[in-house]
Amino acid sequence: MAPRASWKGYLKLSLVSCPVRLYPATSASERISFNQLHKKTHNRINMKPVDPELGLVERSDLVRGYEYEDKQYIIIDDADLDAVRIESNHTMNIEAFVDENEVDVIYQDSPYYLAPDGAMAEETFAVLREAMRKSGKLAIARLVLSSRERVVTIGARENGMFVCTLRNPNEVRGTTEYFGNIPDAKPDPEMLQLAEALIKQKQTHFDPKNYEDRYEVALMAMIREKLKGHKPIIAAAPERGNVINLMDALKASLSQQAKPPAKSKSKADEAPAKPAKKAAAGGGAAENPLKANLLKAVGKSKK
Repeated sequence: MAPRASWKGYLKLSLVSCPVRLYPATSASERISFNQLHKKTHNRINMKPVDPELGLVERSDLVRGYEYEDKQYIIIDDADLDAVRIESNHTMNIEAFVDENEVDVIYQDSPYYLAPDGAMAEETFAVLREAMRKSGKLAIARLVLSSRERVVTIGARENGMFVCTLRNPNEVRGTTEYFGNIPDAKPDPEMLQLAEALIKQKQTHFDPKNYEDRYEVALMAMIREKLKGHKPIIAAAPERGNVINLMDALKASLSQQAKPPAKSKSKADEAPAKPAKKAAAGGGAAENPLKANLLKAVGKSKK
């Protein structure tokens, strides 16, 4: 069965246009979800609309209302919405092109696939797609989805196009409230070099298959055990050591990358080590035990 399009209309660039279909690029159907049941009967609970005066009402009796003042509404019906006709109801009119790296990821919202609607549209579609691919540009356009106009980016993707709705600027919070109190201090050069070395050790190519949802996997395993009539097995959370500061964290990370994982230890083996004796004055890096530990870790990773 062919997927159902979320939107159908025209992709237009100046005097060039072609019919297209828009499809959601993601799906949440595979996620584990729960239903609400009564604790004794285990019957599924239905959420039904209730009027404070009339009690239970039929959904067919519901209308849309816009609250323009406290508890004061104006009724909006389908005819009112149909009367709000703008070009983006049925046309994605390309307004501009921008470099692919100019669109900040914080503005990117929902992803969609765009495909030609019929064989007659394929040639025009292919020309627009390849022009964007070769120029490395994203198109900026608008369309109406769910009774709301959305600004979107359009780019080439395989044999089709990729559309991403953008958040309105007033939906994105400023950073001052969250980053304003972070001191603008330059890190220690040695620490920075060690952090860069750690990044280099962990560098790889991104493959989403390597990052499965471990909570979903554990949740499904628990559900399967319940289905067998067993009590769920809850895995204990891993113990976390006390991280003194960034230097210790870098040291531990570099050490783990340089050697194979250690075997499980008993609680007796995990007793905290005695603090090292203070180095003599004038010992350079030894005056800073954290820096000394980092240097040792880097030395081990090179062996």
